[in-house]
Amino acid sequence: MATRPHVLRTLSPLRRAVEPYSEAGERLALVPTMGALHRGHLTLVREARRRARRVAVSIFVNPTQFAPGEDFSSYPRDFQADLKMLAEANVDLVWAPSPSVMYPDGDWTRIEPAGVAKAGLEDKFRPHFFGGVATVVAKLLLQVGPDFALFGEKDYQQLRVVTQLAKDLDLPVKIVGVPTVRGTDGLALSSRNAYLSPQERTVAPFLYGALKLSAKRIKAGEPIMAVLVNARNELVRAGFELDYLEARHALTLAPVAARKDGPIRLLAAGRLGKTRLIDNVAV
Repeated sequence: MATRPHVLRTLSPLRRAVEPYSEAGERLALVPTMGALHRGHLTLVREARRRARRVAVSIFVNPTQFAPGEDFSSYPRDFQADLKMLAEANVDLVWAPSPSVMYPDGDWTRIEPAGVAKAGLEDKFRPHFFGGVATVVAKLLLQVGPDFALFGEKDYQQLRVVTQLAKDLDLPVKIVGVPTVRGTDGLALSSRNAYLSPQERTVAPFLYGALKLSAKRIKAGEPIMAVLVNARNELVRAGFELDYLEARHALTLAPVAARKDGPIRLLAAGRLGKTRLIDNVAV
């Protein structure tokens, strides 16, 4: 029978819970989430367990990364279902603070990242986003004190921002990127996929298909810009309202014009109805 993980909601009990791990020399891995867990999250948990004796999962829907008019109030939440999944995955503890614990009255300091956070990708369409992400991730890393923190590659620019954050702030944690988990049709798993209508769900995998085909064509030597223009047009014809489809340097996220400028990552974001989907592939 699965054992329910220890659920912590305030800082003092959290610190008391993780202190024995450090004293025993047991490595601790953290998987930060906003809940509404799915198979992709469990892949992160399994990788965390491979790297560390103890595994913590945070569940916190972070208000500071949502702009007015975005889906903070309607973001999927099912805490009891999440706990059941984490118990079956043998997670040791769950850090589930309230917004008032994470951002108490008088808490004014915020992190405003630059560099890869200002690459003209997600930041162009959600300028508030990475400030909220950087602030909450820094707080989570300092609160939990893990040796490893695991993030999915689906949110690739976010992964690059968090990696740079830990480096720049000298945080004693290794940021680990884990490959995107997909459905059988290629759609990247995401909590927001629940917003898709049945018709939109049949169209959604086209995003990955366009990225995968574009990567293949670029590897074959076709000009990058011509490949991108063709893929953008195909996605618009399929029904996407496209925010971007770009070829970027995999580490700096600077634009690239030729394969010699690589390593290359293709990144895309677009809407189907009310649902915004993002994805990326390596070239």
